Amino acid sequence: MASSMSGSTAARTVLITGVSRGLGRALAVELSKRGHTVIGCSRTQTKLDSLQSELTSPDRHLLLAVDVRSNSSVEELARVVMEKKGVPDIIVNNAGTINKNNKIWDVPLEEFDTVIDTNVKGIANVLRHFIPLMLPNKQGIIVNMSSGWGRSGAALVAPYCASKWAIEGLSRSVAEELPDGMAVIALSPGVINTEMLESCFGASASPYQTPEAWALKAATMILNLTAADNGASLTV
Repeated sequence: MASSMSGSTAARTVLITGVSRGLGRALAVELSKRGHTVIGCSRTQTKLDSLQSELTSPDRHLLLAVDVRSNSSVEELARVVMEKKGVPDIIVNNAGTINKNNKIWDVPLEEFDTVIDTNVKGIANVLRHFIPLMLPNKQGIIVNMSSGWGRSGAALVAPYCASKWAIEGLSRSVAEELPDGMAVIALSPGVINTEMLESCFGASASPYQTPEAWALKAATMILNLTAADNGASLTV
């Protein structure tokens, strides 16, 4: 990864999807502590309200109720963000979900659709409405949250694996479409003790690192990404 530690000191505006819990919430809190402006979205207003009180300098940030699965909802997000904060410097496409452990033929249709609609179409919706805002200045970093299961297979989570493999391919393809000065990166967070991990691992998820510990490292990495990282598949 091309990085410059001095790059992390400048205040940035960072849009993070899925900030109501887990990695997105921890990353939002960490970035606010470092003096950056957070634009966060989630489907649950009550969780956004509780996050607002955790952020350093809460009035500096913008938290909005958005369903990334809805193209029109993301379109409205882009309009409000431009009106209130301008073009984000960094976008972290973090919103995601996983199926309950099941063989593919036992995964309910609605559950399969929710995974694909959130993990793949949700990111595509953000790219559709925010990349055009970044193009005039030919700058901006987009981080698409992937997974180790986007680079390998695992029984009982085929829908989730399929969605994250899709993100790896989507990220590499979009990287070929961006002008010099911009970058899109697929980022695997490693194995973190989140609600999603608990749904797969049960009690054996507990020894893994917390989202807060992960966010300390992830924030530094994300803030130091540059255009030279375009198309990379990285792991925190």
